[in-house]
Amino acid sequence: MNSEIALDVQDLSVDIATPPGPLHAVREVSFQVRRGETLCLVGESGCGKSMTSLAIMGLLPKAARRSAARLDLLGEDLSNAGRRQMNALRGARMAMIFQEPMTALNPAYTIGEQLTEHYRRHRRASAAQARDRAAELLGKVGIASAGERLVQYPHQLSGGLRQRVMIAMALMCGPELLIADEPSTALDVTIQAQILRLLADLQKELGIAMVLITHDLGVVARIAHQVAVMYAGQIVESGPAAQLFAEPRHPYTKGLIGCIPVPGHTRPGETLGTIPGIVPALTGELAGCAFVDRCGYSHPNCRNAIPMRRQEERQWRCILERLPVPGRAGAQLAGVQGLAT
Repeated sequence: MNSEIALDVQDLSVDIATPPGPLHAVREVSFQVRRGETLCLVGESGCGKSMTSLAIMGLLPKAARRSAARLDLLGEDLSNAGRRQMNALRGARMAMIFQEPMTALNPAYTIGEQLTEHYRRHRRASAAQARDRAAELLGKVGIASAGERLVQYPHQLSGGLRQRVMIAMALMCGPELLIADEPSTALDVTIQAQILRLLADLQKELGIAMVLITHDLGVVARIAHQVAVMYAGQIVESGPAAQLFAEPRHPYTKGLIGCIPVPGHTRPGETLGTIPGIVPALTGELAGCAFVDRCGYSHPNCRNAIPMRRQEERQWRCILERLPVPGRAGAQLAGVQGLAT
């Protein structure tokens, strides 16, 4: 794997103006993604995963304000990039696969028109060159009869085909960074597996750095090199995927893994694990651990500032150096990987 850092994010924060006060949607998020590597951002809905990706792409709503100590794409400073610079980068060097393939494509334009538009703009290509490139990419993502598909409209394609079109669209200009926001959520299990295999194969072939956003730990176990677990706008734990599954260091990560049924260990009808409580409000002044009211290991010191602990490639935000290792950790990892196949 290429060791070059493609995306370097340090202390990224996003605040959104609301009537009760600023909503701290993303709080001092830091991570790096190398060429040919997949980083999975994991967490329950509303934890800030999609907002983090939109902040990187410069696609935040008008009410949102972004700040970062460093936001670098292969030497290109994104933190101070203006609109013209970001327009030149999006689609060319960085691309995003958005959620919901059923609605992400414009119903008023053909597949060919939507695939070729930004390629012609960024690469100064002719209409014929752009169509040839579109047909090539549609074939690469497993869509047969590309010429026929190019003249069709989105409503004429199934959900799986639309998702493949979205992937082809993101790859048209050969980006160095690909952000995939829950690319398999709206698809059935068989198509999910095909899409994940396709993304992994394309990444290996093209050496793309990829940020995959998901709440599905089966997907994470199948495709991730590195994992960053988000909770209440913060990254609470990160590290290599295998290590994180085998020995979670943060109670929230342990709770997420504990919610997964394990083939051969979870009996039919057995109650699955849950995480009690609700995610705290992210408005106003925030202090201490956001997970404290839902944590089985909480301590009065959790109300104070929580350091980010580091050990080799692992990082976790907790007052505890270690959590009790589940006796079925190995089986849990194997079970999660089994869910993703």
